[in-house]
Amino acid sequence: MEIINKFIEMETDKGINIYNITPQLEAVLASTSIQNGQLLVFSRHTTTALAINEYEERLLVDIKVYLQKLAPESDNYLHNDLNLRKNIPPDEPMNAHSHLMAMTLSTSEVVPIVDGKLALGTYQSILLFELDGPRKRTVFCQISGQ
Repeated sequence: MEIINKFIEMETDKGINIYNITPQLEAVLASTSIQNGQLLVFSRHTTTALAINEYEERLLVDIKVYLQKLAPESDNYLHNDLNLRKNIPPDEPMNAHSHLMAMTLSTSEVVPIVDGKLALGTYQSILLFELDGPRKRTVFCQISGQ
């Protein structure tokens, strides 16, 4: 069995934004000789998340509203009281809500590879959720199989 590690890097926008990274992942897979196996996608950040879902404009708005209700930016969070924290950088954002949203979602997804293609359903896309930003983000991809 072969294992290939790759990275996708991207610049994100401020606030909650949802990116369809399926095309980038398909390109990563196409650059390998793997025909059957699996793709592990892993977010390397504590204020981003991954999910497999439909990438449809109105649904994306619904998802953003849902996440904002779960962890409103305006709530009081201990993480945001910078006076209580040690060794924080001078540009530290008030982003406790972003961490909480990320914990509600997931940091990784695994997708089967069949005949050299991702075995996603008709309406499924692999989505990267930026919950803070703007930042340079890195997504780790591990492709295993033969």
